[in-house]
Amino acid sequence: MGCCNSSESKRDWKPLEERSCTDIPWLILFTLFCVGMACICGFAIATGGASRLVSGYDSYGNTCGRNNSKIEGVPLSGRDMTENKYVFFLDPCNLDVINRKINSISLCVSKCPAAELNTHKDLKQFALNNGSHLCSYDISPTRYVSHSERFIKCPKLPVQPSKAVPVFHRCIPMDISCYTRFAHAVITYVGDDSVLHRVVAGVMTSKEIIMGLCVLALVLSLIMMVVIRYISLVLVWILTVLVIIGSVGGTGILWWLYADHRQALKHNTTSILGGEVASDNVKALLVYSIGATIFTVVLLLVMFFMRKRVALTISLFHVAGKVFIHLPLLVLQPFWTFLCLMLFWVYWIAVLLFLGTTGTPVKNNATGLVEYQMQSPLQYMVWYHAVGLIWISEFILAFQQMTIAGSVVTYYFTRNKSQMPFTPILSSMARTIRYHLGTLAKGSFIITLVKIPRLILTYIHSQLKGKENACARCMLKACVCCLWCLEKCLAYLNQNAYTATAINSTSFCTSARDAFVILVENALRVAAINTVGDFVLFLGKVLIVACTGFAGILALNYQREYTVWVLPLFIVCLFAFLVAHCFLSVFENVVDVLFLCFAVDTKYNDGSPGNEYYMDKALMEFVENSKKMGRFKAEEGDGREMKSMTRGGIFA
Repeated sequence: MGCCNSSESKRDWKPLEERSCTDIPWLILFTLFCVGMACICGFAIATGGASRLVSGYDSYGNTCGRNNSKIEGVPLSGRDMTENKYVFFLDPCNLDVINRKINSISLCVSKCPAAELNTHKDLKQFALNNGSHLCSYDISPTRYVSHSERFIKCPKLPVQPSKAVPVFHRCIPMDISCYTRFAHAVITYVGDDSVLHRVVAGVMTSKEIIMGLCVLALVLSLIMMVVIRYISLVLVWILTVLVIIGSVGGTGILWWLYADHRQALKHNTTSILGGEVASDNVKALLVYSIGATIFTVVLLLVMFFMRKRVALTISLFHVAGKVFIHLPLLVLQPFWTFLCLMLFWVYWIAVLLFLGTTGTPVKNNATGLVEYQMQSPLQYMVWYHAVGLIWISEFILAFQQMTIAGSVVTYYFTRNKSQMPFTPILSSMARTIRYHLGTLAKGSFIITLVKIPRLILTYIHSQLKGKENACARCMLKACVCCLWCLEKCLAYLNQNAYTATAINSTSFCTSARDAFVILVENALRVAAINTVGDFVLFLGKVLIVACTGFAGILALNYQREYTVWVLPLFIVCLFAFLVAHCFLSVFENVVDVLFLCFAVDTKYNDGSPGNEYYMDKALMEFVENSKKMGRFKAEEGDGREMKSMTRGGIFA
């Protein structure tokens, strides 16, 4: 892109000017990749994978609800199943957890058994009345009672009542107790059926409380955003005091409840079931109390050592609060991003399931049944589809970051806030779509390149668990850890590169280089923001989780005799943390964008006529105070005539 001549005026660091498309080749590559993803979906639909998944198919290769073609070597294939639209499993409870399928012969039937069938005579009567085979097709319904293979090719008795699943046309037993073995296989850490029963019963009993507490977590997160907007100057100290009170008080209450429940257990005169529930609660409270004590001690030590590095953080938080006043739609960013991710993930899972039923029908000589197998070249579609999951998901997250960066940059570099666009968020989205999708494609691809080998190594480590030697296990963990650290560093650099692109409309590599230079020149400030700022936001998350958990303890305490607390309280706290993380991560992004804008502003302006700062009054006060203390210029270096964040040149 060359150097600019000396007659060119100094760069005006303001967005919405001299916009140009960036990283067009990467946009073309990403578009072609998405076309490939669509072709995979089209292939799965065209080859019948989607039809077989939705309509269902029997063990002989017949798709239910349609007339089928003959499969060579399979006598029971090629049958007309136009009237038989539902899939019936002879043994629906025989689940293969490893391969995620039902180990049972499946048949196409016209109606699912609505009543329990206890004898082969009942099977015969149902088949004759409904015209549906409930035993293998080669057995006539009139011979169900006397056929020699009726115990192999007929359903396992008694046949439980079932109904068809909407859309997917499978007959599923209405009594879900037959899936208990599947639940046991999933929840492998539970060794006692009675414990599992009591935990699940506790969740079902407390479902209204759980839902109410989840809503409380959402409300608290919104309140936290309001607090950040209006009292950001004292936010750090308020959060610090509240977290100290909350953590110490919460820990004390947990120990008090543990002592109270333990004392009550010693004098327990209730039923055996009530005693078991009380014993479970005492154990759970002991674990929670010890964990809370350790967490509180570590938290207080960290807060003590970080107490002085808050000046710039407070100023940035104050400005970030103003950003949310002018850009209230920023609060909604987690919602639409989550919605986009959910829609894409649903599409991705659907296509993956389509691919699972796509392929050539092959007879399994061991069982005599038909299986659909993809040939070797087609198996690469699954890998391509898996890469698409990571790349497109990262692209959606990058789009949110660019949207936030563009709107905050517009706010920061607009001196007269009344001249801002009517909807800065929508304007930022429009600019991103028009100019910078290629930059997002490139940045998200770089994250994908790091994430894929990390996930592969993690999978290998899980598969070889207990088989490899200590040296190999240590090397695998070290590689996974290094890749994780690299991914986090690249993600942080990507976010700042998107901000530089929003300011300068430069390509990804140029923006990443420029942002890196600015960050290195402000290394101490970056360290302060990313420790103090992130820690303060972490305190906000802890406060939300602590308040929600505390409310959960008080609510569940009224059900101590028949509710096990372990799972309900865990579900509530997990949901509270996820909600708080979604909301406060937006605030964190805003602070990071403001910091880069502030660093650029202080580098190329000094407040003199013709070089006025763009920054807010709160940041101006910080700069003035820093100058009085003799720190500001020491951190900034000399002069303002320095190399700018240009596209490749130096402005004189």
